[in-house]
Amino acid sequence: MHYFEYKHGELHCERVPISKIAEKVGTPFYLYSYRTLVRHFNVFNEAFEGIPHLVCYSMKSNSNLALIRLFVNLGGGVDVVSGGELFRAISGGADPKKIVFSGVGKREDEIEYGLKAGILMFNVESLMELQTINGVAGRMNKKAPISIRVNPDIDAKTHPYITTGMKQNKFGIDILQAPMAYRLASELPHLKIIGIDCHLGSQLVDVEPFVEALKKLRTLVDDLRGGGIEIHYLDLGGGLGITYNDEEPPHPYEYASNILEEIRSFNCTLILEPGRVIVGNAGILISKVLYTKENEEKRFLIVDAAMNDLVRPSYYGSFHQILPVREEKREEVVVDVVGPVCESADFLAKGRNMPRLNPGELIAVMSAGAYGFSMATNYNSRPRVAEVMIRDDEIHVIRKREEYEDLIRGEEIPEFLVR
Repeated sequence: MHYFEYKHGELHCERVPISKIAEKVGTPFYLYSYRTLVRHFNVFNEAFEGIPHLVCYSMKSNSNLALIRLFVNLGGGVDVVSGGELFRAISGGADPKKIVFSGVGKREDEIEYGLKAGILMFNVESLMELQTINGVAGRMNKKAPISIRVNPDIDAKTHPYITTGMKQNKFGIDILQAPMAYRLASELPHLKIIGIDCHLGSQLVDVEPFVEALKKLRTLVDDLRGGGIEIHYLDLGGGLGITYNDEEPPHPYEYASNILEEIRSFNCTLILEPGRVIVGNAGILISKVLYTKENEEKRFLIVDAAMNDLVRPSYYGSFHQILPVREEKREEVVVDVVGPVCESADFLAKGRNMPRLNPGELIAVMSAGAYGFSMATNYNSRPRVAEVMIRDDEIHVIRKREEYEDLIRGEEIPEFLVR
């Protein structure tokens, strides 16, 4: 459930008409519903009541400080994959003891940052990374808390760019090599093994891959404990999908009920890393129609949002529902919704059946809260858009729209070019 609905012929976010927000901040902008974010986090968290668990929000999906603080206030931790994300998480008020540091390419300075901050654990993804973390921890006279990310070679049946649990993916250590990796970690003096980690991919709409992975992990954990290696945390990652079009992902309670029996047998604290399932349908992208255009083959709706603002349609071929902000009966036409970027790949929808819209009208690109702004760029020197959160009838700008000056901040023309 989300709090975007038509009232009196206009799309609202909670109690605020979207046209009012557009008048205040301009377009395009990302728009988030506070009540939706709170509800989604609480529903996911409550689904695992009765077992020790920690919900570590996967901030790669949306890293705005306001969202991080919101989830921290609700008792959540954070999953980070870079030094920059760790900085954001701490800046947003996250307890370092509730932060897990994932990612295949951690630099030494990032590892040092995590150790100084006192994070819960590093999810380690290669044998060389084990050695590197051990070396950094040794120089700092610390013991680094680690889990090993195990790749169970399970096809999660999602987009190939966002599957992560198969042998051909770069993530984790093959489950057949995992016992050797744990033995190596146990012999390194500056590592402390505390957990095991597994992440299958993103936008999963079937529970069965999770169950299959847990069965494989259970055998591995039993073998590790039999060899004297204790496992206190089971990090199952995230990946639960949402509805963009006609997908039918399981509700968090259904997801939990299908895996809880397996999880209880681990006798571990469960760590979950939801991202998309919390924020995806809690955010939308608002854009304004600039022009309409047609030829013998196509009709185009040219809007002021572009692929640099929301890359998912052009990058993944993803579907996002697009709604007119003003609801009224009108002729339906088939259009490509395109932006101003100088690429043929700059589209938000192709061949979409939509009401005929005129320049100046607003559209809402739905289900854009995850991997929307967090993947935005300045391509074509376009300033990144504003982000807005609505709480009841309050409008809060949680990121100002970039100015042209922001585009050249940090750049410098060498002296020999200005002589």
